[in-house]
Amino acid sequence: MNATSKKIFALLLIVLFFKFSFAEKPKYTINVKIDGLKDTVCYLGNYYGDKQYIKDTAKIDSKGNCVFSGDDVLPGGIYLIIVPSKKYFEFIINNDMFFSMETDTSDFINDMKIKGSPENQLFYDYFRFINIKQKENEAIKTLYPKVKENKDSTKLLQDKLVAIDKAVQKYKLDFIDKHPETFLAKVFKASYELPIPEAPLLPNGKKDSVFVYRYYKQHFLDNIDFSDDRLLRTPIFHNKLKQYITTLVVQHPDSIIKDGDSLIAKAHNKEVFKYLVWYLTNWSETSNIMGFDAIFVHLVEKYYDTNQAYWVSPTNLEKISNRAKILKGLLLGVRTPNLTMQDTSDVFVTLYNLKSKYTVLYFWDPVCGHCQKETPVLKALYDSIKSNGVEVYAVCTDPKIDEWKKFIIKNSLNWINVMDIQNTTGFHTIYDIYSTPVIYLLDENKKILAKRLSVEQLRDFIERQIKIDEKKK
Repeated sequence: MNATSKKIFALLLIVLFFKFSFAEKPKYTINVKIDGLKDTVCYLGNYYGDKQYIKDTAKIDSKGNCVFSGDDVLPGGIYLIIVPSKKYFEFIINNDMFFSMETDTSDFINDMKIKGSPENQLFYDYFRFINIKQKENEAIKTLYPKVKENKDSTKLLQDKLVAIDKAVQKYKLDFIDKHPETFLAKVFKASYELPIPEAPLLPNGKKDSVFVYRYYKQHFLDNIDFSDDRLLRTPIFHNKLKQYITTLVVQHPDSIIKDGDSLIAKAHNKEVFKYLVWYLTNWSETSNIMGFDAIFVHLVEKYYDTNQAYWVSPTNLEKISNRAKILKGLLLGVRTPNLTMQDTSDVFVTLYNLKSKYTVLYFWDPVCGHCQKETPVLKALYDSIKSNGVEVYAVCTDPKIDEWKKFIIKNSLNWINVMDIQNTTGFHTIYDIYSTPVIYLLDENKKILAKRLSVEQLRDFIERQIKIDEKKK
């Protein structure tokens, strides 16, 4: 080797030395050994909201060993190792990013050995305690059929079940006191429900009958830390949020908007803010409860249109904003967009010009199978209630004039039949018509009383409304 070659070789050695010496080390490494498995794969997953997501895959060698390692720090939360049988065991990611777990497929929990993660050791101490209590619980429940006729024995078993529950609660509270710095303590605290004090007496001497509800709702989320996104990666945050919104908040758009905004205001964390806004938006937009689209419209205007939804791409943001604009014109109590279309005699009929007390705005298609069944049912309803000031403005959504007229004649549709023959109104977009049939019920001022009803629902709604109007006379 000549002098030049030696210099090049030496330079290469120096480059390789620096490459391996200063190469970025993994941010986490979890060594897993599972006796009972070999030559297969397992998965690293995590909770997020109400779902579980696969984050990584690792091969299990012939001795049951596998390694999960990565260049990005794992965000804190509860994670899972999932084996091919779909069984899994959980562990916590908090401060410890380098540790090992060894267990057996016959009993993940009791056979678990952990090195390098004191918090996960505590986690499995809790699991073992819970297993013991669950077995005690099951043993007591098997005795119920044998003593169900004996009130004293039944009461004794109930007391034992209550004692088990109290023991579990005490375990968690003691843990919070002893290990307040752990994430597990925060998880226990988030799942803990405060005891409800006895209802106070009202001035009339009776107990306040709504105190329990008010107190429970007011304090239900007290132990949820809205500044800690680690809770999103547990099963707790989503379940508490869903229970609060769907069962404790009065199921009216105004109440949900008010309490939803209050929750979002507590989120002093980008990820928690994102999750709250996303959950409420998705939930309200997909809700089958009439009128809840008002919640969706509010959220879009307050958080998306003001550029606070940082996670949404410009393209999707435009779609969400446009949808909210469409739905805003179709909210309950809003005067519906006007329509002017041609009837079967080519005469233009304007929706706003109808003088009826109630107007059924009916979007249908004569070749739609569902419409073919529903339209005669609506016709029978119309014949029975039209004397109460009900009119139908039926919009044919498909410009097949001959089939439209044939269906009208065959079924004696003696209401107002119209079609946008020149396709100039844009009613599909304005009225959010993506399927048929669709029914809107309007009052005498063409404000929306109800929408997207079935014919049977329409019957009940109109009959109730007629009774209300008669009482006002």
